[in-house]
Amino acid sequence: MSPSLYPAFQVLICDDDVSFLRSISFAIERYCGVNNIIQCADSRDVLGQLADGNVRVVLLDLNMPHLSGDELLLQIVELYPHISVIIISGLNQITTAVQCIKSGAYDYHVKTEEPERLGGSIMRVIRFQELGLENEAMRGCLLDNKNTLHQAFAKIISVDNQMHSIFQYIESISKSQQPILITGESGVGKELIARAIHETSGCLGELVCVNVAGLDDNLFADTLFGHKRGAFTGADKARQGMIECASGGTLFLDEIGDLSMASQVKLLRLLQEGEYYPVGSDIPKRINARVIAATHQDLHKKKDQSKFRNDLYYRLKIHHVDIPALKERKADIPLLLEHFLALAASEFAKPMATIPAELLLLLDNYDFPGNIRELRAMAYDAMSTHQSGILSMQAFKKVIDTLPEVNALARQTEPLFSGFSTLPTLKQSTDFLVDEAMKRAKGNQSLAARLLGISQPALSKRLKKLSAEE
Repeated sequence: MSPSLYPAFQVLICDDDVSFLRSISFAIERYCGVNNIIQCADSRDVLGQLADGNVRVVLLDLNMPHLSGDELLLQIVELYPHISVIIISGLNQITTAVQCIKSGAYDYHVKTEEPERLGGSIMRVIRFQELGLENEAMRGCLLDNKNTLHQAFAKIISVDNQMHSIFQYIESISKSQQPILITGESGVGKELIARAIHETSGCLGELVCVNVAGLDDNLFADTLFGHKRGAFTGADKARQGMIECASGGTLFLDEIGDLSMASQVKLLRLLQEGEYYPVGSDIPKRINARVIAATHQDLHKKKDQSKFRNDLYYRLKIHHVDIPALKERKADIPLLLEHFLALAASEFAKPMATIPAELLLLLDNYDFPGNIRELRAMAYDAMSTHQSGILSMQAFKKVIDTLPEVNALARQTEPLFSGFSTLPTLKQSTDFLVDEAMKRAKGNQSLAARLLGISQPALSKRLKKLSAEE
C-alpha cells in the first residue's frame, strides 16, 4: 500500500543550509503530518520548481547566496500571487518581520522558535489554501452547471435537485483532508454517501467502517488505536488498530452521536494532534487517513445539552453533508422502487413485476419513517410472494395500514383556524377535505377514500352530490 501524500499540493522549503532543510522537513512531518514536501538548497531553482510543480506553500529563508529570500519573495508574490510564503529566518528583528509582511509574506518565524508554534502557522496556511481550492471547485461546478457526475454516484439513485447539489458539494471537497460529518435520519443511506466520498477522493487506501455505538471507552481505544503485545491480560500479540488499517484511505465512524464523553476526548485529540497511542505503548503514531463521521442524532442539540463536546462538534463539522429524508424527495420513490424490485427479482429468480399506478400514489402519500431502508424491505417482501404480471399492493398496505394513526392536530403549534375571523361551516370543511384528498390522490377515489378514512362508495356519493350542487 502506497502512503498518501498530504496535503494534496506541494510545500516547498528553500534554505541553503542542507542540515536545516532535513531537520525542518522532519519536524513538519512529525508535528503536522505534512509529507508532500520539496526541498530546495539553491534559491535560483525556486522559480523553476514553482513553474513545474503544484506548489501552494513556500517556506523561505532570507539570507541565502545568489538570490536572497526577500528578493525571491517579491518575485513569488508578483508571478504566483496564489502561493502563500512563510519566512523562516535567523533574524529576530521586528523591522525585518514587518517588512516581509508588507512585501506579501503570510507569516514570519525565527528558526529558534519551538517547532509546535511553526507547525501551527503551517497548518493554518495549508487550511487556507485548501479552502481556496474547495471554493474554486464549487465555483467551477456552478459555472459549468455540469450534468456529468463522478461514477461513484451511479450507485445512489436520485433525480432530486437537493441530492444532486450534495453530489456536487462532495466532488468539490473530495480532495480535502479535513473531517466530514454526515447527518440524516436512519435509513437515508449515510454509509453509501461515505463510500461515494471515499471513491471520489482518489485515495489509494481502503474505506474502513467502524460502528462506535456498541463500543465502551476501552473497546473504542483498542478498536481504533490497536494494542501492543502484553498491554493487558489476554493480549498475546500486537493488534493493528482500524486507523492503521485505513492508512492512505478513509476511516468511517458511524453512529458518532452515541460516543461516550471519555471516547470523545480521545477522538478529539486524534483529530487535533493527528496522532494516537496504541494501548500499552508510549510511542505515538500519526494518522494517515481521512475521517468521516455519521449520525442520525441532532448533535447540535446534544452539544447544547452538554452531551456532546463543543470542540469535537465543530472539529467534525468542517465539512457537513445533510441527507434529506425520503419524504422530502418523493420524486425518487418510483426509481428506487423499480430498482429494489429488479434486485429482488434477480435474487429470487423471478420475472420483473409490473408496478400498478395506484401503488405509486399510495407510496407518494406515505411518510416512510424508515426511509429508503423501509422501501427496500417492502419491495423485497412484495417480490417474495409475487408470481407474475402486476405486483400486488398487499405487502405495502400491510405495513402502511398497521401504523398508528398520527394525530395531525397534535402537530399544530397554534389552534386550527386561528387565522380565521369566522369558522367555516361543517359542510365547507367537508367539501375542502374531499377536494384536498382528491388532489393528493391525483383523482384516484380508492386512495382518496383511504386518506379520508371512509369507504370508496361513500366518497363517490359525496362527489356526485358536490357535482350536482355545482
